[in-house]
Amino acid sequence: MVGQAPHEPEQNRPQQEPASGERDSRPAPPPQPDQAGAANEENASAAARGEIPGNGDATTTGAPPEVDEPGQVPLSHPDRLAQVADTTSPPAPQGRTLPRWLKIVTPVSLLLGLVFLIAQVVRPLPSPALKTEAGLSPYALAGHFEIPWPKEGQAAIQMEGVGSLGTFGKPKPVPTASVAKVMAAYVLLKEHPLKEDEPGPMIEVDAKAVQDGQAEHESRIEGLKVGAKFSQQDMMKMLMIPSGNNIARLLARWDTGTDSETAFVRKMNDAAKQLGMKDTTYTDPSGLDAKTVSTAVDQLKLAEAVMKFDAFRAIVALPNATIDGLPEPINNNNDRLLLAGLSIRGIKTGSHTAAGGALMWAAYKTIDDKTPLILGTMMDQHVDGPDPNGANSLILVQDNSKKVIEAVRNALTSAVVVKKGQVVGHHDNGLGGRTPLVATEDLKAIGLPGQRLALRIVDGGKAVPHTAKAGTEVGTLTIGGGPDATKVPVALQKDLTEPSFVSKLTRLG
Repeated sequence: MVGQAPHEPEQNRPQQEPASGERDSRPAPPPQPDQAGAANEENASAAARGEIPGNGDATTTGAPPEVDEPGQVPLSHPDRLAQVADTTSPPAPQGRTLPRWLKIVTPVSLLLGLVFLIAQVVRPLPSPALKTEAGLSPYALAGHFEIPWPKEGQAAIQMEGVGSLGTFGKPKPVPTASVAKVMAAYVLLKEHPLKEDEPGPMIEVDAKAVQDGQAEHESRIEGLKVGAKFSQQDMMKMLMIPSGNNIARLLARWDTGTDSETAFVRKMNDAAKQLGMKDTTYTDPSGLDAKTVSTAVDQLKLAEAVMKFDAFRAIVALPNATIDGLPEPINNNNDRLLLAGLSIRGIKTGSHTAAGGALMWAAYKTIDDKTPLILGTMMDQHVDGPDPNGANSLILVQDNSKKVIEAVRNALTSAVVVKKGQVVGHHDNGLGGRTPLVATEDLKAIGLPGQRLALRIVDGGKAVPHTAKAGTEVGTLTIGGGPDATKVPVALQKDLTEPSFVSKLTRLG
């Protein structure tokens, strides 16, 4: 018909907008395949350009952002871009995490456990130890005894194989007087050793020794001549028996090859430090100088060291001696004690006004089948009244020392401390294993009544075994102190075996 619009298919017609206030309840027609494909390509292209896909650019057209559902907040441009570009895989469900973790951890744990088990079994065993039975040490000798100490001064006593028997007084440094010559003899014998009957090298008398022999108010050897020669042994007798000050100085010069005694005095002080004599200072080789000081305890350390020399012991035990080249015999200043019938065998007297009387002594006492050496020192003994050059104080220190020596010798006793076969300790393998140890002989102790003696098991420098048969000697049980302490072997009471597999496996250290 003329003037009539041509007929258009229904799908090409524009949809009529619903009236105001009405909703179009008709469902939107699904996009045709061609249209959907085109839309997807256009959206992907827009996303690549950074544009928001949709019906036009919201920025320029003013169209509102798309809303997925009623009431949902519109997505901004960056949020929608992130949503489009996000390709992260969703998290794995919780149920899958634990089995996966167990599959990884279980083999690793089993491997570590196996490594630990092997390491525990094959690693070296701890060093075993020998331990004394609890309650066995110290051992107290029956009875009670008190040493008759002097009223003043200081003193100390010890016995070979036992150790200290007691000390008295405050250990403050006091002048030693001629007891200092013991250190001079010690240094000489260390540097110029002598056997008991060996004369040693010849030593020439110099003019200074002759001049010093004429000095008054000091001990000296008179009648010397310049150029005269005496053996070292005879010089040691002149040093120790009548206490020749001029001989002490002569020997100091001879030892160092100098014209003074300074270098030798330095050696004396060095030797004192080596012996642990912390409160001792030597300023001269003879002890005439009142600044040469020490303590009874320090001098006891020196007595123990010097009495190890055979030549020294033989000399100080002499009450007198005859020496070729001297006008008359020399007498020991300690002869009152040497001849007292108490088995006293030295060592050295000392006296002057500052020191009073001082004495270092040595005595013996046979008990059972042993004859131990008893050593003592007494210092700072002063008489009331006149005391020219300490002469009366010398008698006082000898009398006081004699009381102590006699009382100690009479009181010494012995006792069986441990019987053969008695359990005295145990072998500790370091992993909780304990094997009893028994004494293979009776152990006897010597000491004063009431004295407490330490017992201990030592390995004797041998390696303690990990395995051994019953009866194997693995150490010694000692009582007392020092290298001469009484000792008996100790042995295993039963077979000693290595620690068990469980002990090795469960050890922590």
